[in-house]
Amino acid sequence: MPQPARNMQRNQFSAALTPYGSLLQYAEPPQGWARSMREALGMTQVELANRMGASRQSVQEFERAELTRRITLESLDRMAAAMGCKVVLAVVPVTGTIDDARLTQAHKRADALLRPVAHTMMLEAQGVSSMAQKRQRDALVDDLLRGNGRELWRE
Repeated sequence: MPQPARNMQRNQFSAALTPYGSLLQYAEPPQGWARSMREALGMTQVELANRMGASRQSVQEFERAELTRRITLESLDRMAAAMGCKVVLAVVPVTGTIDDARLTQAHKRADALLRPVAHTMMLEAQGVSSMAQKRQRDALVDDLLRGNGRELWRE
């Protein structure tokens, strides 16, 4: 895919994620999302089980499985639907936007690429000023961000 198209796709996806990023400020309820919603609705495990066509024990196990992150999306979807809800799943950057995450990674990658060169140059008494190092780093960051993205995430 050409770079302009890739950038447009990334920008559109980033914009679509914006509402989800604000959810990061909320901690997962200690008893889990499904149980919290069930209780907020005033529904018992038996009532939810009946609406799901399952046993109370199954609901209890689903709620426990959610707490240990072993629940399947299918089971969580069934529980949500029985409560008149929908599971909303998104993978979002922990801090900021996709571009922020890429920029942070570009800085890390640039530092990793430049560190051995700077060390060798210093050992050979050919070190450059901190201002020149900053310019080199900034140029490398720009190159990494303009590239296809694969070099950005290499170890």
